[in-house]
Amino acid sequence: MPRGHMGPGRGPVEKPKNFGAVMKKLVRFCRRYIPAIIVALVLGAAGTVCQIIGPDKLKDMTNEIAKGLPAVVQGKPVLRSIDFAAVNRIAWLLVALYVGYAVLCYVQSWMMANVTQRTAQQLREAISVKINKLPLKYFDKVSYGDVLSRITNDVDAIGQTLGQSLGSLITSVTLFFGALVMMFYNNVIMTLCAIGSSLLGLVIMGVIMKFSQKYFSRQQIALGDVNGHVEEMYTGHTVVKAYCGESDSIARFERYNNDLYESGWKSQFLSGLMMPLMNFIGNFGYVVVCVVGAVLAINGQIEFGVIVAFMMYIRLFTQPLAQFAQAFQNLQRCAAASERVFGFLEEPEMADESGKQPLLGCAAENSDGSVRGDVTFDHVSFGYEPDKTIIHDFSAEVKSGQKVAIVGPTGAGKTTMVNLLMRFYEISGGSILIDGVDTRSVPRWNVHDQFSMVLQDTWVFRGTVRENVAYSKQGVSDEQIVAACEAVGLDRYIRSLPDGYDTVLDETSSLSQGQKQLLTIARAMVEDAPILILDEATSSVDTRTEELIQKAMDALTVGRTSFVIAHRLSTIRDADMILVMNGGDIVERGTHTELLAKRGFYADLYNSQFALTN
Repeated sequence: MPRGHMGPGRGPVEKPKNFGAVMKKLVRFCRRYIPAIIVALVLGAAGTVCQIIGPDKLKDMTNEIAKGLPAVVQGKPVLRSIDFAAVNRIAWLLVALYVGYAVLCYVQSWMMANVTQRTAQQLREAISVKINKLPLKYFDKVSYGDVLSRITNDVDAIGQTLGQSLGSLITSVTLFFGALVMMFYNNVIMTLCAIGSSLLGLVIMGVIMKFSQKYFSRQQIALGDVNGHVEEMYTGHTVVKAYCGESDSIARFERYNNDLYESGWKSQFLSGLMMPLMNFIGNFGYVVVCVVGAVLAINGQIEFGVIVAFMMYIRLFTQPLAQFAQAFQNLQRCAAASERVFGFLEEPEMADESGKQPLLGCAAENSDGSVRGDVTFDHVSFGYEPDKTIIHDFSAEVKSGQKVAIVGPTGAGKTTMVNLLMRFYEISGGSILIDGVDTRSVPRWNVHDQFSMVLQDTWVFRGTVRENVAYSKQGVSDEQIVAACEAVGLDRYIRSLPDGYDTVLDETSSLSQGQKQLLTIARAMVEDAPILILDEATSSVDTRTEELIQKAMDALTVGRTSFVIAHRLSTIRDADMILVMNGGDIVERGTHTELLAKRGFYADLYNSQFALTN
């Protein structure tokens, strides 16, 4: 199936399979921050306690003021004096409580923001490390856009919602039960009335949460679909335009975008209902408290200050209900994102090779620091799927310094053989040896060090020309870089750029496809590895440039073992050995002259190309 269709439409939308399990994984991942999280949550709870005590002290102040108000005794007004010392003492205590609440909550928010962003940073780092440990077959079945979505959107969702949710949940719980205790402490009857008025809100909140959870999960997956499609269509926008695929691309984008819109507005709409609902319940509670409190005050069962305190406690009591809903929704979103991130982090990795010794080249002990470049394929078999073998029984022996061409029709297994040679994939049977050393007995990086590679798909990253040519190679001199560019005929053009070799290459750079190919060939020259792989290296250049590259390649391959994959057979006539592949097997081998004399499969391929060019 084409990669462009693998990202979107991955499967049915569902909420996290196991909320508890994925949250445990997240806790284990950020366990080093657990002490800081606990301290932050304790500070938040302490700040909430200060907030809870406030209305009770405001009640005392109100009662002190009420005692000094004029009263009517036997039909005559009697003036009283207000104890301002007591009022002033309570007022300063209230100031201290509310300042303490503000400071403690600020410290809690700062600590949680720091912890969650550190966690997000480590998640991104873990994903980056994981990418380098995954086998290439993983990326054959998963779109690049989907992987990018996990690094960006899902990790951001975890970072943004985790801190808000945990802090909000703890303060809400403290506020809810603290306000409930203080309400019962002040008056049982008014408390029961307040609870009764809030039950309706709890029922409605539960119904809304049930419907909103699935939309938050669907929103995250739909966002990944949109990103995957946009990334793939942007990468191949030239092909899309050439094949008039704009309408289909737009239609698919609109379908994915509509899915994101549907899930997005539904989740936001349902979560947005919480605040108006809680405001209604709170206002309704005010009415109940005022009516019941007035009756109790007239009957002399409570003081006026209790009504004032209850007016504030009603707000503190109903406020957490909305916060509960928001916190659980955020945790649900966090769990959905965490499930995707940890699902990626738990993908099967390539086998650990830390115990293997680097036996090839300068990294090897008791080595003269060089690899001759003898390569042996010994009865190699391979299949991308266990039950589908595409390389059946491949055997070949290549001597140091030989130029070997691998030719054959599309799908014959040419590029697959090169991928196996570099251990991008693991062979199913047989062995591949370099200088008599089985490549599976050494670390992969030790195998990769022995190769320079030029692919038909060019890769130029954002950086200077100098950095692109010397990519990942330490100690490269300016003279070596210039010599490589001169060898491929790119030096004059580079010097015509505004900053020469220090010109930054990015999306605005004017390098043609052929010039990018020349740059990657210069990169291979600078790498100066003992074995060279050219996979359709001249496929993107014109005939004149091809001749220039061919001369540079001839000089580059001297003294090196080189494997050339080419469809244009005219470019490999001077090869020391030509391996003709068909259906995963070598059907012919020999020099160009020998194979033409056999009048077999190679001769048919060559003559068909010759006929097409004449």
